[in-house]
Amino acid sequence: MSTASAFRDLTVAQFLDQLASGEPVPGGGAAAAVAGGLGAALVSMVSALTAGRAKYAEHEALAAASDPAGQALKERFLALADEDADAFAGYGAAMKMPRDTDEQKAARSAAIREAAKAATLAPLRTVEACLEVVALAEALAGRSNKNASSDLEVAALMAVAACRSAAANVYINLPSLGDEALAKELYERTERLADEVDRLAARTREVVRSGESRPAIEPKA
Repeated sequence: MSTASAFRDLTVAQFLDQLASGEPVPGGGAAAAVAGGLGAALVSMVSALTAGRAKYAEHEALAAASDPAGQALKERFLALADEDADAFAGYGAAMKMPRDTDEQKAARSAAIREAAKAATLAPLRTVEACLEVVALAEALAGRSNKNASSDLEVAALMAVAACRSAAANVYINLPSLGDEALAKELYERTERLADEVDRLAARTREVVRSGESRPAIEPKA
């Protein structure tokens, strides 16, 4: 989308109104990216509520690194919402191309394949970003402000919802790629990523609900 109409510039109510309208954009892909952004924002919030507090001094490095990491992911998800909408619009435009002649049919088929690839890779990037969010949440679980521990579980759950929602958009576009080998590769990659998101989210939930405190770790570069 253009800068003037980027989803980041809408209020929550405006975005939901657009989502609820009869227009195809925004759709599930943009909604998935926004959900991922909510998870990333919660990671930053928990980090901010942990950093600088004497009670959690041993986890200062982790909290200090997780806050900007979450902020960067939040921005990436907002961009991905627009990217997904643009990709879907491109696919819709390709589908409407004329097909009266053999040349037009060939051009349309080629355009659909290219548009389908873009519409597949955009949600795949959302899946990848979701793994980063849940990895941060899992690392912070048991190593952050206990008063905000449930927010980490919510962050992980938002990552799962965003991931599986984006994955659904990957899968629906695979048949239009016109390349079975690529479709198989992208399907398997998406499934591996989504399974890891599920695993880390489950571990986050386990730690949060147990109330356990975990030893300090060095933040990943």
